[in-house]
Amino acid sequence: MNMLAYIIYLLITYLITVRVGWNFYRNGRVFILTLLRGDQLLTDFINRILLTGYYLMNLGYAALMLRTWDTIGTWQALLASIVVMTGRILLTLSVMHFCNMGVIYWIAQKQFRATKPNL
Repeated sequence: MNMLAYIIYLLITYLITVRVGWNFYRNGRVFILTLLRGDQLLTDFINRILLTGYYLMNLGYAALMLRTWDTIGTWQALLASIVVMTGRILLTLSVMHFCNMGVIYWIAQKQFRATKPNL
């Protein structure tokens, strides 16, 4: 039953990671473009690097999480394992997004203070 759990878990994780990553890529471009003051080439380059790193980090973490699973003997244990492991991935995604948004906010505040005229 572990193999079935692995397949279901990896499929769910892959779909969530790709969907969320693509949304971050598409919508985050505006924030990066603002921080880089309209430099589209650099913005697109940085955005692609962030997307690639995001995919590698999350899919690698998901693969490593397979090592922590116990042997599954019942359908109830199968469902519980998949839910717990998917929840861990979702928590990881949310923490990573929170940290990224914090860094973007910090950079924006730093730039705002640097360009603000002294009164």
